Amino acid sequence: MATSRWSTFLKRLNRSTDVLKDQTSRVLRMDGANSPSRVPIPLLNFRSPEDVQNLALGCDSDIGGTSSAKLDFVSDSNAPNGVGYGRLSGHMRLGVQSGLEGKLRSGYAGFRSKSRRTLFGELTDDISNHEFLALRLKVGGHPRTRNSYFVNLQTDAPVSGELWQHRLYFQRDDNSWENLFIPFSAFVLTSFGELTSGHTSIDGEQIRWVGISLLGGNAGVEGPFELGMDSIRAVNREDVTESLKPDPSAGTQWMRGPL
Repeated sequence: MATSRWSTFLKRLNRSTDVLKDQTSRVLRMDGANSPSRVPIPLLNFRSPEDVQNLALGCDSDIGGTSSAKLDFVSDSNAPNGVGYGRLSGHMRLGVQSGLEGKLRSGYAGFRSKSRRTLFGELTDDISNHEFLALRLKVGGHPRTRNSYFVNLQTDAPVSGELWQHRLYFQRDDNSWENLFIPFSAFVLTSFGELTSGHTSIDGEQIRWVGISLLGGNAGVEGPFELGMDSIRAVNREDVTESLKPDPSAGTQWMRGPL
């Protein structure tokens, strides 16, 4: 127990040192006096076992559902980085454990980046000068699960259950890598799973975490699923390498209905 507490303290101390270095370099560079940087911001990489260990996994089985999910690192010289990639896989089921029928809603699995606490508070990302979320992914599993993925962002909001969300639309069905670009302006705000009104855009100055979820319960989708992940970044239009297609749903299943 003492070893675990010491390890946690050292991680926070290292992050705190990084924060001080970053703030000092910003002062020396006189950030704010020049034009805002448009350099892509890495939000999540999945290029080593350590990257995958920094993710938090969740599944309906945690509360009585029957789905399964796991995160692992796959060594693969054919991956975009030449080393390997992160993988979310499992089996989506809509049933619940005995005695919980009618008491909970099953059918979800996903992950998010872990909170990055320092001695000065939580470390966040500022994407306010960027227009798009760029994801390098490949989707496998049963075809009926492939259109049920969503990407989630949480800002430093007063309500912990509020998430900015957008459905992921994959164009390929051969389990090959593809780039997805989503305008931050297309994300919609949800609160504890319900669409909210009165919010038009993300306050991108403090992004706490990024994640991806598979929501089978919303569309009655079951089956094996697999998602390969290389990177998630905040970018601008000059970094978009694919032609942008019209968003068929304006964001989420609340706008579109079940597939």
